[in-house]
Amino acid sequence: MAEADLDAIIRQLAKQQTKALTAAVKKRRAALQARAAKAKDAAGKAQAKALATVAYELGLAAAKRLQMAADNAADSYARAMRKAAEDAAAAAKPKDKPVKEAAQDATGKTAAKTPPAKKPAKAKKKAKSKA
Repeated sequence: MAEADLDAIIRQLAKQQTKALTAAVKKRRAALQARAAKAKDAAGKAQAKALATVAYELGLAAAKRLQMAADNAADSYARAMRKAAEDAAAAAKPKDKPVKEAAQDATGKTAAKTPPAKKPAKAKKKAKSKA
């Protein structure tokens, strides 16, 4: 279980809680309907039936919200774990080495540097002499 993904465990626990909540809602509805059956007047019967219906709808809505919240939490956890794994992989990668000025030959040795070519000397202007 230590190796299991926690997002799957979150979903599983939420599913169990949702089932338990739904069962409790149905039990409560049955109790309210039983009270409606025992009511002596029509107004009391109608009121108890309406209460049973509303309680059932609200209970199911609460169970649905619980399930959605758990799904969102599980999705968020899974996303965060994927991002953390990507960040860890990026940090583990060796950084690219900067390109050296000297070129390397096939053996991995640096080639001998050649001095840069000198600019040709400018021709000196000859002074004009008056003849």
